[in-house]
Amino acid sequence: HSVSRTSPDLTFVPACLPPDPVEVEELQRFVSNSKRLFVMTGAGISTESGIPDYRSEGVGLYARTDRRPVQHAEFLRSASARQRYWARNFVGWPQFSSHQPNTAHLVLRDWEKLGKLHWLVTQNVDALHTKAGSRRMTELHGCTHRVFCLACGDRILRSELQEHFEALNPTWKAEAFGVAPDGDVFLTDEQVRSFQVPACRKCGGILKPDVTFFGDTVSQEKVSFVHQRLAESDSMLVAGSSMQVYSGYRFALAAREKKLPIAVLNIGPTRLDHFASLKLNSRCGELLPLIV
Repeated sequence: HSVSRTSPDLTFVPACLPPDPVEVEELQRFVSNSKRLFVMTGAGISTESGIPDYRSEGVGLYARTDRRPVQHAEFLRSASARQRYWARNFVGWPQFSSHQPNTAHLVLRDWEKLGKLHWLVTQNVDALHTKAGSRRMTELHGCTHRVFCLACGDRILRSELQEHFEALNPTWKAEAFGVAPDGDVFLTDEQVRSFQVPACRKCGGILKPDVTFFGDTVSQEKVSFVHQRLAESDSMLVAGSSMQVYSGYRFALAAREKKLPIAVLNIGPTRLDHFASLKLNSRCGELLPLIV
């Protein structure tokens, strides 16, 4: 593999044992037997890049705080909810956008180049698979690096929006208290109150990140496209996901229905454990590079 050997950031990775050689051999056999491998990744593949997830025991956002991600309906309905979201996102963006792919992302990129990987679906919105060079890929829940207008559909890069924020808020300062998985930070209501949010430059409409917020649904067009890629595949690997969110879990159910072998690589239990052909409790960035 042309994989970089940078040290992983384990701050948000739950403790686990090193890979068992027998399990490594089993996953090696699983991947070798696959001609058209369908891979689905979740937040657990990005924790080694220093991005926290929601559900990991002890270190996930839900375990450490009572904070919950913004809800779709609240963002649409409430100007103050949007102001709070964008203020936090503005402060968190420089750090969040600077995160780099880790070994696991690069291995999957290499599998694609070698023709081992038929299609990759990520539930993450962090753009790390894109940064790694993956191309045969669907971002199931969108990507925080893009922003669009809810009224006219105009799209801009999130980095461009950062400049608009800075121009509107030249003297606004806020210190962040910890980063959340989707790139925002924790701020007090007092800090948020004076933050100015730009409207769409074309029509004055509401700007929203190009991501599926909690409570929203993935478009039927995207779901159908992913089902087609799965139908062309002969096996499924889930890496770094507990599959608690139905939008991803439905594809594992479809794979089971098609009687495809399913391997799961995740620290901690998942919704697939009772029907997966293979379950491995290891770090993605530690185990995947051992597969050739």
